[in-house]
Amino acid sequence: MSQELSVLLVEDDLPMQLGCLQALQLAGLTVDAVESAEAARPRLTAGFPGVVVTDMRLPGADGLSLVRHCHELEPELPVIMITGHGDVSLAVEAMRSGAYDFIPKPFSPEVLVEVVRRALDKRALTLEVVALREALARKEGGSARLIGRSPQMVAVRQLVARVASARADVLIRGETGTGKELVAQALHDLSGRKGPLVALNCGGLPDNLLDSELFGHEAGAFTGAAKRRIGKIEHAHHGTLFLDELESMPMGVQIKLLRVLQDRVVERLGSNAQVAVDCRVVAATKDDLLHKAQDGSFRSDLYYRLNVVTIDLPPLRERREDIPLLLEHFLLLAASRYGLPQPVVSAAQLRALMAHHWPGNVRELRNVADCLVLGVPSEVLGDGEVPAAATMLSLAETVEDFERSLIREALGRHGGSITRAAQALRVPKTTLADKVRKYGLQSVSTPAQ
Repeated sequence: MSQELSVLLVEDDLPMQLGCLQALQLAGLTVDAVESAEAARPRLTAGFPGVVVTDMRLPGADGLSLVRHCHELEPELPVIMITGHGDVSLAVEAMRSGAYDFIPKPFSPEVLVEVVRRALDKRALTLEVVALREALARKEGGSARLIGRSPQMVAVRQLVARVASARADVLIRGETGTGKELVAQALHDLSGRKGPLVALNCGGLPDNLLDSELFGHEAGAFTGAAKRRIGKIEHAHHGTLFLDELESMPMGVQIKLLRVLQDRVVERLGSNAQVAVDCRVVAATKDDLLHKAQDGSFRSDLYYRLNVVTIDLPPLRERREDIPLLLEHFLLLAASRYGLPQPVVSAAQLRALMAHHWPGNVRELRNVADCLVLGVPSEVLGDGEVPAAATMLSLAETVEDFERSLIREALGRHGGSITRAAQALRVPKTTLADKVRKYGLQSVSTPAQ
């Protein structure tokens, strides 16, 4: 989430309020404190960017009434109850009224921070899903299509936004199914160019037809050319030309494309006239074009001409933390497309998705979402039925379970060394140390840091 989440603390006992406030602030959290439910209500609206921590017993309206108020505002807004000894029945009632969790007194600062962080993670995912639904409803273009909270996808979105309005041609590299055409669409949407986005798959046509499709032809240029045809390059005038599977382009066509990139003119087949074109070229490949240029199977001058800006798309297996959000996105689209209800995904199913290798990347995940909506078997999940919603963990909780198990396993493999585990998991040591504390894994680690 780009928006910072905060904690609204509702506690009338000033020493208790100060203790909670300091514990949360020392954990790096943003906290605002009030002394009554009446003071808290004006600060709470649907979409509140944070969570609520409230004592059960307050002057005036009690904490239970605040739980019910928050649930009416937005059922997904997490409210954590602080209960006194002997208030178990009230805590149960609070949970039935929509409370996220409760903490019985007395409690340690570590317990408070852990529960609040868990609630904030859930809130972050909920708000991101809401933003995604709103973007889909508005059919928002640009980098909104590039979904994910992973560092890799954040970097991709930032690079797309930075170079979209530049005139430089772009090379997109990524495995099959990683979303290269979506990046091309985002670059075009954010470029401000008035012409169309014109796409052509270089591997889907025979050599002679690819030449004609790209450059166009005059009537009589070859057998069957009954009339003039405008090629894709001309058609993309003032717009963007997207060339997919560039690695499969024949050498002769590469030479002609290089001239277009250098001179920004095109000659139709059968014509000597040069036509000026103003189009930005975005090319995509799943291969290492530098290696192909070095072995002579791809023109090195064309490679370096296109390699001014390169955008590398990570495979889905390297950004597994994005799977829950992507799945929500594809389930929403599939449910709308097929006119069927959006299914609830079980914790076991999501764990299976998180553990899958994803050779087909995001495209494969989209197919799984379609199968779930249609209620048909998929290769990844088989033909197991989707359990009832009451038996489910939330997406955030399931992701936490998966992350906790990965960290525990890494620590075990490396003798409890956070340094070596962080290197194996490819995360900063400080980040891993925070997560070890968050998940209560200190007992796994050893003094060998």
